[in-house]
Amino acid sequence: MIRPHPLISMAINLRRVFPAASFVGCGDIRVTSATDNSRDCQPGTLFAAIRGCQSDGHDFVADALRCGASALLVERPQADALVPQCVVPDTRRAYALLCAALQGDPTRHLNVAGVTGTNGKTTITWLIRAILQDAAIQTGLLGTVEYNDGQATERSTLTTPGPKEIASWLGRMVRQRTTHAALEISSHALDQRRTAGIDLDVAILANITQDHFDYHQTYEAYRTSKLRIFEHLKPGGLAVLNADDPGSASCIETVRRHRVTYGIEQPADITATIQEETLAGSTFRMRIGRESVEVHTRLIGRHNVSNCLAAAAAAQHFGLTPRQIADGIESLTSVPGRMEPVECGQPFSVFVDYAHTDDALRRAIGALRRITAGRVICVFGAGGDRDRSKRPLLGQAASLADIAVLTSDNPRSEDPEQIIREVAAGFSASAARPQIRPEREDAIHWALAHAAPGDSVLVAGKGHETEQIVGTQRRHFDDREVIRRQLGMLHLIHRNTERHETFGPKHIREYPLPTGR
Repeated sequence: MIRPHPLISMAINLRRVFPAASFVGCGDIRVTSATDNSRDCQPGTLFAAIRGCQSDGHDFVADALRCGASALLVERPQADALVPQCVVPDTRRAYALLCAALQGDPTRHLNVAGVTGTNGKTTITWLIRAILQDAAIQTGLLGTVEYNDGQATERSTLTTPGPKEIASWLGRMVRQRTTHAALEISSHALDQRRTAGIDLDVAILANITQDHFDYHQTYEAYRTSKLRIFEHLKPGGLAVLNADDPGSASCIETVRRHRVTYGIEQPADITATIQEETLAGSTFRMRIGRESVEVHTRLIGRHNVSNCLAAAAAAQHFGLTPRQIADGIESLTSVPGRMEPVECGQPFSVFVDYAHTDDALRRAIGALRRITAGRVICVFGAGGDRDRSKRPLLGQAASLADIAVLTSDNPRSEDPEQIIREVAAGFSASAARPQIRPEREDAIHWALAHAAPGDSVLVAGKGHETEQIVGTQRRHFDDREVIRRQLGMLHLIHRNTERHETFGPKHIREYPLPTGR
């Protein structure tokens, strides 16, 4: 596995980085390495004491010193610590700035597009990279699926990694002579100031719907965190907002920067007229200012046409022409786990999608409804230890499918059957009753076995993920692998039976909701 290079061994004077800070036991501190994990300290390391949701780094100062920490970055002086201390109001923000400084402030040497939003971040960043690379511009990417420095790739661990990892990857991009970067920026990262050391040329706010209320508590707090992306814009940077999304559109007048809008339904600076939608993708005419160009994307659904427009706004700011943008969009065949087709010769369509919010699930089902001759069958669930208020909303969205198969996602420490009950509560009395299959592989098998020629099966929620988290265990589970395995088994069954037992409609049994324990 490829790992980011360690931080550059360059010395940084903290008084230069934090001129308003107070210093205890010294007039300045010269730093060559820093960490916010006391266990990673060694002689010569500065330890940043950060207050978290579960613990306070100031409680681990003694551990850091025992491991060899030679200086501290703190929010309050540590009386028992006999090492130089830099005291700042917010160590979270200060640590991110310090990590960037230790890498030579890499975003000052890169053209960077940052993307935030409840849904679509991954697809937009992949589109930006595809457009730029198709124009022979070396581009890096940090996001939910992978981290890439323009040359080498590693599977990601977080949508937006911690400050030290962000800085290391961006620094590596500069050293690889990568000139552009596309970054997914989560609401958690913005709220926790992980991105404080990042300067953006383009900041995209794709949408704001409901998600992560277990962390943010309220919609207004969630919206406020998303708006912070515009604080990272460089002078002359571009703010990009979605005129079709009420959440993003509500921010247009509050963004006092150079801005452009994009949309399909509402008037905007960059627009699209959809000409054709099929299971092979969409064709649309894109208008940028006075210019227009026809574009074909293999990404499915109107929401992906919208994502194309967001990426086009960034690419135009980087100097590309509409024709170059169209060619770049057409070069991207798929995005892992985002309406990703799984093809094994079956007479119906199967897609894997990361949709795990009600808005994303509604859009995915709606996209397939418009282009599917037969029925839409949706397999989905809700994650445990996450925002419980969105569970009935997921059920409400899934009721738009012809057949909904309710199963487990990542139950984590929660009872899977209790999660299912909470999701099922969102189905109205008039909606078709969901099929209950708590075991995810069994749910996928059931959906595939009941699919008829011309149907579309959507397996939603986990997308590109290759693990299922049950309790404290992480089990290998890739929806795409399971689908291929089950299609293969069903095909073998079909070949060895005289009657058409599979790949066709069956009598659908009603499975009762699980009862309480």
